[in-house]
Amino acid sequence: MQKKLIALAVASVASGAAFAQTNVTMYGIADAGYVYSWGKANVVGGGTNKFSGIESGLLSGSRLGFKGEEALGNGLKAIFQLEYGLSIDSNAGVGTALARQQFVGLSSNALGTVALGRQYAPGYDATARNDAFGGAAFAPQSFLTTSTAGNNTITPNSNARWNNAVTYTTPNWGGFTGKAIYGFGENAGNDRFVSTSDNGRWGVGANFSAGMFNIDGVYQVRQNVVAANGKDINEWYVGATLDLKFAKLMASYQDQNDKNTFTNNDNSTWSVGAVIPVMSSSAIHLGYAELDFDQGNKGLQLNGKSKAAAVALSHGLSKRTTLYTGYVYTKNGDDTVGAAPAGLTGTIGAVDRKNHTFTAGIRHTF
Repeated sequence: MQKKLIALAVASVASGAAFAQTNVTMYGIADAGYVYSWGKANVVGGGTNKFSGIESGLLSGSRLGFKGEEALGNGLKAIFQLEYGLSIDSNAGVGTALARQQFVGLSSNALGTVALGRQYAPGYDATARNDAFGGAAFAPQSFLTTSTAGNNTITPNSNARWNNAVTYTTPNWGGFTGKAIYGFGENAGNDRFVSTSDNGRWGVGANFSAGMFNIDGVYQVRQNVVAANGKDINEWYVGATLDLKFAKLMASYQDQNDKNTFTNNDNSTWSVGAVIPVMSSSAIHLGYAELDFDQGNKGLQLNGKSKAAAVALSHGLSKRTTLYTGYVYTKNGDDTVGAAPAGLTGTIGAVDRKNHTFTAGIRHTF
C-alpha cells in the first residue's frame, strides 16, 4: 500500500491533477549473485576458459516497473505498464535498450484486454510456468533455446518480447485463458521489393490452470524473415505442470521449423523438472533438457545435441527475499552450436565441450 501511495504522489507532482483518478503501482526486482564458470576451450592448444564475478538477474531479471489503471465506467478501464531491465552489477540502468515491456491498452473483466506496444509473446509466460526454475538464467530449457543459432522465440527471455505489437488476452473462463499477438515488421517502400508483412510476427497461446494441473500450448510465427531468405520460421510448444503438493513435476516439448534454405535452423527441445519443498520456506529445484539441432544445409549441417542439467536450492527469508544457489552442467555435441547459461558473462559453451557453472545469490522483490 505504501509503495502505491508514494508512486501516486510522485505522479501527481509531475503531472498535476490529471493523475488523480489513476491507481499507479511501482514495483521491481533486485537480484544479484556470484558466478564461477569453467570449461575446456575449443582452440588450438586447448586450455580451460574460466570466469569469476558478480552478475545481475540470475534467478529473476532485475527490473524497475510502473503500472496503473483508470476506471472508465461500465467495467472498462485504461491500463499501462512500463518495465525496464536493470544490470545492478555493472551500473546499467533504465533505458530504451533495456525495456522489457512498454504498453498501453483497455481492459474489461467481461471482454478481455487489448494492448499496444512492446509486449510478451505467449511463449514467454508459458515456458516460465512449466519450468522448475521459473525461467531463470541458468534454467536448461531457458538458455538452450536462446543459445542456439535458431534463436527461438518460445523462451522466457528477451526473444519473446516483441516490438510494435498488438495483443488480445481473453478473460479467465473457468481456468482457461488465451492470448493472441501480432508484431508489425513496419517495413515501408516500393511494393515490388518490400512487403508490409516482412519480419512481422504473430502467435497464439492457450493456458488452462485449475487445481493441481497447468497446461500450456503455444504457436508462434516469424513471417518473411528478410535476414534469412524471406521465408517463415514456425514454432510450437506444449508444456504441463502437475502439483502433487509434496512435489511439482514439469515437462515440455517444443519444435522450430525454419523454411529458409540459407539458415534452416530447425531444432527441437524437451525438458523435465521438479520442485521439491523442503520444510516451510525452502525448495530443491531439478531440471534437465536436451536440444536436438538439425540444420539442413548439406556440407554445413549442425545435427548434434546439447544437453544440460541443473540443481538449485532456494530459501525464502521472507515473502519478498530469497537466497539461492545452483549448479549447471552443459555438454555440447561435436556438431552443435555452443550453449551455456544465458546472461552469465564469461560462461563458455564451446562446441564439443563440457561446461560447469556455479551460482549463489539473493533476490528481493518490491
